[in-house]
Amino acid sequence: MAAPFAHADSTPASSIDTVVVTAARMPQRAADVIAQTTVIDRDEIARSGAGSVADVLQRQPGIEISRNGSAGASTSVFLRGANSNQVVVLLDGVRIGSSTSGTASWNAIPLEAIERIEVVYGPLSTLYGADAIGGVVQIFTRKGEAGVHAGASVGAGSEATRQASAHIAGATGGEHAFSYAFGAGHEESDGFSATQPGAFGYNPDDDGYRRSNAHGRVALTLAPGHQAGAQFLHSRLRAQYDSGAGSYDTHNEQDLNAASVFVSNQFLPNWRSVVQLARSEDKLGSFTSAAASGASQIDTRQDELTWQNTIRFGADTLQLLYGHRKEEVASSATRALGRERTTNSYAAAYALRRGPHLVDLSARQDRSSYGPKTTGAAGYGYDFGHGLRATASIGSSFRAPTFNELYYPGYGLETNQPERGRNAELGLRYDSRGVQLDATWFRNRLSDMIVSATPCPDQRDGRTGSCAYNVASATLEGVSLSGSTRIGALRLRGSLDWQDPQDKGSGKRLARRAAKHANFGAEYKLGQLETGAEWVLSGERYDDAANLRRLGGYGLLNLYASWQLNEDFSLLARVNNAADKQYELARNYGTGGRSWFAGLRYGLR
Repeated sequence: MAAPFAHADSTPASSIDTVVVTAARMPQRAADVIAQTTVIDRDEIARSGAGSVADVLQRQPGIEISRNGSAGASTSVFLRGANSNQVVVLLDGVRIGSSTSGTASWNAIPLEAIERIEVVYGPLSTLYGADAIGGVVQIFTRKGEAGVHAGASVGAGSEATRQASAHIAGATGGEHAFSYAFGAGHEESDGFSATQPGAFGYNPDDDGYRRSNAHGRVALTLAPGHQAGAQFLHSRLRAQYDSGAGSYDTHNEQDLNAASVFVSNQFLPNWRSVVQLARSEDKLGSFTSAAASGASQIDTRQDELTWQNTIRFGADTLQLLYGHRKEEVASSATRALGRERTTNSYAAAYALRRGPHLVDLSARQDRSSYGPKTTGAAGYGYDFGHGLRATASIGSSFRAPTFNELYYPGYGLETNQPERGRNAELGLRYDSRGVQLDATWFRNRLSDMIVSATPCPDQRDGRTGSCAYNVASATLEGVSLSGSTRIGALRLRGSLDWQDPQDKGSGKRLARRAAKHANFGAEYKLGQLETGAEWVLSGERYDDAANLRRLGGYGLLNLYASWQLNEDFSLLARVNNAADKQYELARNYGTGGRSWFAGLRYGLR
């Protein structure tokens, strides 16, 4: 259970001292993590000047995005070619997302609340259960540290973008140490047209968004080795979209809520027990006309109880985990979706460390309405010394059918079974003297994939069109390269991904995924001034499963600069898509041209 352990410092230049929580549900040195992992710290997020979490993730190895308009629009994130519904998203250890679509509401997550992001690639169902086929993205919000730290930021940019946020955090020492962090923010933009000419529902008006959030976290040491705490985040998003010409302001209103309480007890010197009780909500209302008949509402609520025991035997660690998750859906569109699903999970993991040898073993069983699903994983790493390490791992995973795929009238089939994944990968890493290099080969074979089959193989209930059905298999195979180095005041970084996310039945590439994509960046620091440039590249993609509607490749150049005015104040300026590249992330949906953003920050903590 990650949340109570999420107290690592911001990522330093070398992974030797970086602490990663998500890869093993407990803090580890990055040098001891077998899985491919990316850590994004708060400074990198601030420099990005991005409008959404998806924009930040797009600049990382192995990640692609698709979006239906501006930063407030519906967004998908693909990890190593896996669908957005094959990626688990956690917020301080709390699973978030919709049980009807199976995806997280990336557009509703506020950037200003984020302390750091950890991305772990590959199957992690043995640790996190259903849907962790492509990997896990965990978002950590701000937390308290010794002293009192306050901060604020304001900014403005193209398309009438405005942003403001403030936070305060601190901690006291002593036998009954207490830490706290609270913050709030607001962002809005007039945006641009969500659709382009020729699109269904095209309307040439601007489609903007408003996003407001509040978040907080407290923790109290009850006695040495015993701690209790709570955290919450609330984000409300109002985003416009196109549904045809007309005067009515068609829009979505979305609420994202996540809250948890936890108790951590060090019962013995080598035994730590953590219990977390959490709730997340994803509420989406769509408004297409002023009349009540033009509104629809669909809500997901997830309640989770997690009990994790961590037992250390010298350099080794045994983890025993029990989890209980209840999903509930309410829909104004159809009563058929008004269901609930309960999953009980049991897992064990063992991490062995012997000199240069690293071994991770884990197994899990999830019991739910779709039947028991058992997954396992094994990883091995060998440290050659001088910063060079080789790794190898195998693992199985699964994705549970969504409520839409099971129950939506005329589309869902209650006989649908979970998708299954089997992954193998090899890695080679080097980290020494300011140089970091990482090469990973992976092959993930997916079976029983759920797709929209036309005509529906099941003709019951008068079905004549398409339906969700276990009919497909796919292979996600590729090579991911990344590296960074520092030469004096110059820092260089880059990543390059070759992949073949392929539907094995048709031989076609999976929709909206490129065969090649890359990121490159350079930063130069001169006194109080830091300047940088980054280049985001993607090859051609297809907007459909038949590979008939081609989306051209693109390259986006982003420029930024920051000036530290004094110990407390700094200025940030950024130009995105500096070359004003015309491109598409989804057929006939708009993307931003050249844009700028400038802001003033007070305080770093």
